[in-house]
Amino acid sequence: MLTFDTSTPNNLLSRIKKLIDSGQIKTWAYDTDGDFTHTATQWNNKAWLRPHVNGSNLQFTILGPTSGLSTEVYAIYHGRFLEMMLAHFFNSFTVSNCTPTPTGKDSVVTAA
Repeated sequence: MLTFDTSTPNNLLSRIKKLIDSGQIKTWAYDTDGDFTHTATQWNNKAWLRPHVNGSNLQFTILGPTSGLSTEVYAIYHGRFLEMMLAHFFNSFTVSNCTPTPTGKDSVVTAA
């Protein structure tokens, strides 16, 4: 799980989508369910990050494919999403946390 502490979680989520829609964020896309995927060829649709507003937090749980989610994909999705947030929204959150393994609402099957 990836969590961002912010006083405006709904606004932050809307702004992320707006920058994706405008092309200012080129390596992320979101689908009709609102789930984010990394668009780099190597990582596209290997997993999805599902946003959740929880009080003053914007949380992202990871959804893996039915074929399983590797530790590498888990790490790439969390790391690259955090990188994007720091590059574009550094003044929109105070703290970010990332769990080193799936937890809470994360939905993954371990890859063989």
